[in-house]
Order: sequence, then structure tokens, then C-alpha cells
Amino acid sequence: MIGNLSRRERMLITLGVLVAVVILGWEGVVQPLRERQRANADLVPAREEVLERRQQLVARKAAIAAELEATNARIEAQTARLLPAGTPAVAASELQNLVKEMATQAATEVRSERILPPVERGELLEIPIEIAVSGEIRQIVDLLSRVERAPKLMAVQDLKLRVVNVTQPKDLLVTVTLSGFIPSTKTKM
Repeated sequence: MIGNLSRRERMLITLGVLVAVVILGWEGVVQPLRERQRANADLVPAREEVLERRQQLVARKAAIAAELEATNARIEAQTARLLPAGTPAVAASELQNLVKEMATQAATEVRSERILPPVERGELLEIPIEIAVSGEIRQIVDLLSRVERAPKLMAVQDLKLRVVNVTQPKDLLVTVTLSGFIPSTKTKM
């Protein structure tokens, strides 16, 4: 069939096939390569920025390790301030003994004490107790400052203050709700 065509027609067909091959090559090979190169060129600044941040992180490795060590030391120091008991009842008893000892040192009289139900506070279990003490205002202030400086972590949740004898307002009756803390049983797993 091609043999019946003239030389000029064969030349045109060959030229047409060549143009088609060039166009298909351009659209199928060159254009996708150029698009990929443009996309990669757009990503280069972002990738350089990520690389720079990671290099800075690697350069700060020693500082980050020192920060981690300091944070772990602070956590250990604060953990040592928790009550040393595993169960809420034993922790409440320990907290009562600590508060009674502080009340004795502050020269106040313990009138009553009561253990309240424990409260879940995230990773900690709050062990509250209510204690009523009587004494002069200076003795009460001394007791509260001892609670604040206690080696174990204690928080004053509630404080009720009233005068024992209105005609002679020398002695005060103070009802304090104090809380100590132990690790929650959920976090011990």
C-alpha cells in the first residue's frame, strides 16, 4: 500500500509520523518531567527549613537531655513529698499523725478529727481529713505555717474559724480540711 504512494506522499506521511512522535514525546515525557521538577523546586525551601530545624534539634541534644534530667529530678523530689502509703486508709492515718504532731508542736489542742472520702485527681488520689483544733491566734498561725512547711505535700482545702467564747475572745476553734496525696492506683499498673 505504501508502495503505490508517490515519493511526496511518503515524505508527508513520514513527516506526519515524526511530528506525532515529537508531540507525544513532548506531552508524555518532557512535560511530566518539567512539572515534577517545578513541584520539587517549590518543595526545596520547605524541606530546607525542616532540615534546618532538625539539625538545630540535634545540636540541642545535650541541652534537651539536661532539661530532661532536671525535670526528672524535680518529679522525683515532688514524688518524695507524697504520702508513703499504698492505700487511702493508711495514707489518711499517716496524714492524721503528721497533723497531730504539728498541732502538738504549735501548742494547740486537737478537739476532733475525721477522715473524708478520697478524691481522684488525675494521676493522684487526694486523701482529705478534717481536724478541729483550738488555741490562741498565734498558735493557729503557727500550726498553719507548719502545715505549709511540712515535708509532705499538704493542701488546705477549707478553713473555718470561730471564737470559742464570745465574751472572752482569746481562744479560737478552727476546723481545717487538709489533703495529702498518694499516687492513684490506676497509675501503678
